[in-house]
Amino acid sequence: MKMVDISYNLQLIRDKIIAASAKRTVEYKYFEPQLVAVGKFHSSEAIVKAYEAGQRNFGENYVNELSDKANSIEILEKCKEIQWHFIGHLQKSNVNKLLKVPNLHMIETVDSEKIATAIDSSWPKFRYNDSRLKIMVQINTSKEEAKSGCEIENATSLVKYILEKCPNLEFLGLMTIGQYGYDISKGPNPDFLKLNECKAKVCQELQLNTKTVQLSMGMSTDYEHAIELGSAWVRVGTAIFGERPQKA
Repeated sequence: MKMVDISYNLQLIRDKIIAASAKRTVEYKYFEPQLVAVGKFHSSEAIVKAYEAGQRNFGENYVNELSDKANSIEILEKCKEIQWHFIGHLQKSNVNKLLKVPNLHMIETVDSEKIATAIDSSWPKFRYNDSRLKIMVQINTSKEEAKSGCEIENATSLVKYILEKCPNLEFLGLMTIGQYGYDISKGPNPDFLKLNECKAKVCQELQLNTKTVQLSMGMSTDYEHAIELGSAWVRVGTAIFGERPQKA
């Protein structure tokens, strides 16, 4: 594996986030975009290096990998203020294992009433205070069968269900992965535009304040573009940690 300067990469990305934020239209300038460092298949040592460089929000795609990292002695001792985001597809059978993760901050991939109910029912057994668990609803904006996520047409009903039936969950907003490798020279990414439209529709139909509903979209190749289109969270892995190792 080629040596990667994680601290340098993080600073470069932070600078680009600031620059992209400055290009936003007025409607998106009421918040500061946040970076989630995605450590998929990278070592706990790499996570610690990023943490020591000032990064606090980290994302993982697999429950087992997240559990192993979050419970590792190295991370428990050196990364006491770490905030874990789960950003992969969640199966009901893995809900309890995920909720046991120390410093679990947010689940960004709630895509059904069944999963929302399972998380809501189990969270009181694991939380250490009366806090609700932050969640986002994943939307399959690209309509690709291989991708998880709620259909755009069902977004309002799922958000309504969470708000009314899941008292232990705090709904933060909407997340999408979108199609890979989109060429922005063709114009704005249609998946990002669709997520914005979905947010507007959900807020209108449920009478929610648009400024309180966040968006999570954009990865290593398009996070700057996503920020310009209103993303509050960007999920960046390769641009921080380098090429991803092969799955063990």
